[in-house]
Amino acid sequence: MTDISNYRNIGIFAHVDAGKTTTTERILKLTGKIHKTGEVHDGEATTDFMEQEQERGITIQSAATRCFWKDHRLNIIDTPGHVDFTIEVYRSLKVLDGGVGVFCGSGGVEPQSETNWRYANDSEVARIIFVNKLDRMGADFYRVVDQVKNVLGARPLVMTLPIGVEDDFVGVVDLLTEKAYIWDDSGDPTKYEVVDVPADMADKVAQFREEMIETALEQDDDAMEKYLDGEAPDIDTIKACIRKGTIALDFFPTYCGSAFKNKGVQLILDAVVDYLPNPTEVKPQPEVDLEGNETGDFAIVDPARPLRSLAFKIMDDRYGALTFVRIYSGTINKGDTILNTATGKTERIGRIVEMHADSRNELDSATAGDIVAVLGMKNVQTGHTLADAKNPATLEPMVFPDPVISIAVAPKDKAGTEKLGIALGKMIAEDPSFRVETDEESGETILKGMGELHLDIKIDILRRTHSVDVEVGKPQVAYRETITQQVEDTYTHKKQTGGSGQFGRIDYEVVPGEPGSGFQFESVVTGGNVPREYWPAVEKGFKSSLDKGVLAGYPLLDFKVVLKDGAFHAVDSSAMAFEIAAKAAYRQTIPKAGPKLLEPIMKVDVFTPDDHVGDVIGDLNRRRGMIKSQEAGPTGVRIKADVPLSEMFGYIGDLRTMTSGRGQFSMEFEHYNQCPQNVADAVIKEVQERDKG
Repeated sequence: MTDISNYRNIGIFAHVDAGKTTTTERILKLTGKIHKTGEVHDGEATTDFMEQEQERGITIQSAATRCFWKDHRLNIIDTPGHVDFTIEVYRSLKVLDGGVGVFCGSGGVEPQSETNWRYANDSEVARIIFVNKLDRMGADFYRVVDQVKNVLGARPLVMTLPIGVEDDFVGVVDLLTEKAYIWDDSGDPTKYEVVDVPADMADKVAQFREEMIETALEQDDDAMEKYLDGEAPDIDTIKACIRKGTIALDFFPTYCGSAFKNKGVQLILDAVVDYLPNPTEVKPQPEVDLEGNETGDFAIVDPARPLRSLAFKIMDDRYGALTFVRIYSGTINKGDTILNTATGKTERIGRIVEMHADSRNELDSATAGDIVAVLGMKNVQTGHTLADAKNPATLEPMVFPDPVISIAVAPKDKAGTEKLGIALGKMIAEDPSFRVETDEESGETILKGMGELHLDIKIDILRRTHSVDVEVGKPQVAYRETITQQVEDTYTHKKQTGGSGQFGRIDYEVVPGEPGSGFQFESVVTGGNVPREYWPAVEKGFKSSLDKGVLAGYPLLDFKVVLKDGAFHAVDSSAMAFEIAAKAAYRQTIPKAGPKLLEPIMKVDVFTPDDHVGDVIGDLNRRRGMIKSQEAGPTGVRIKADVPLSEMFGYIGDLRTMTSGRGQFSMEFEHYNQCPQNVADAVIKEVQERDKG
């Protein structure tokens, strides 16, 4: 029986280009998992095995691998940094026990780092911090530590200090042992010496060590008391306190180094083993019933308890569909039949494999604390709970954001139609933030995603991985509609065609709602003029009409219908008659209620060198952006703004031109807002012309 206390399930996450994948490569090399280190810029990183990842030098999907360090088993997930793929980070953090947040020594805390940090806080994941790339121009470890405090509102516990900076960066001082680790220039991570602290750093080391000890000992009153009485704690006591505080999220042990130059990674691995929790030390997952209410029970990590596991990722590869599963309690064996609580159907466990990026190792069973992949699952989607069929329960499901951008695609030939359908089916299962719809009027296939890059990659995967050549329309914004005026109205549905007819009259009011309130229905009918059994039919009639607004056919948001009165006929009235009356009432009344078009507003975070700030702000203003804040940093300025999505297409190209290729930006959906009239008129006209065409 494996000892679960020696397991560490960790994720590596950060902003684009902070060095996550390179850090993962170095960890795999040091732990003996790989013998040749692959570089991201050469397209040879182990965990970036998709063609698109190798070409673009970015991570698109999270990759899982396993290695050993000092008799501890590390299950590692390397996650993407780009904002369009945050869904991968979110669902990985959901099933991990600990994380390594990587920050660039010169870039510091960047926009995506904030989003990922927020996700990690929401999931209550213990983390250590690795300030990477200290060999780069402009790198400053102490500045990044300050940003962690001020921008993330987190408490870094500095554990190592850099020796030298930029080109002179040669190693680190370990504050715990008060020893310096100096690497040679061979690039071999194992070629280092442990020497005394450089004389010119003695004061700084003493100061930071004292801070570290005082912060750590806050976790143990007895040790703190002895320390205040002049008795220095031993290293084991300090370590125990750091472990306790890290797991409680009171502080985050902070390390420094350069993964690319192979400096400082061993200390990260030691910290993962020493300070991050094993599966039994994290808060157990709450169990919920089928309605989503918490039952008060928890999936406690124990191989002997009933099976509770979460499918957190589906991946299609040359062997078929792989379902990545985190097992919280119980054991699964090859050939077991288990229950998918989301579908109510049972699934048979075919093969169980342990993943190393895209290669695998067959297993006969897996137990609580494991992260494995299962082949042969039929109807499992991301976020589904797989449980003991005789003793079922559901784990808290994952919630995914709605897409904000869409494009139309069509196969270039008839043969491609069926292939496109199969390929899209697989891609939807893999990525819950990617949606597909068919436009009933035009017959077009509409792909919806989180941003331009997201959809760009999807088209690439269709063409290359699935060999489906498609024609692509221009990106479309997911507009919405709402109403601005309160209107009272009445509608009578009457139809007489031999035999029994249809009759239903409703008197009603439509009322604009608060942003985000959705659709609400209320009946204040008294005296039985509209019998109670017909109220749900009226609600259903209005609700089924919401998907098509009256201005440009976009879904209608945030309004309320109040059923006030009406009339019915003892023979001719039916639920169907009242439902039809409500649908017609919607078409009759919504145009009178001051309908307006809403557009998605994006939270945009732009980094620009100082000398281009004016150009960037001017350009954002031209795009109808509202500038929220500007923060000056050592290498440039961060500008935060709210900008309509429709104005942001192709922005990366314009930003690069304005900033001589040095600008960066990220954006994510913020809220819906009313369109200016001239923009709304143009959108409505475009939709009308498209419908005619």
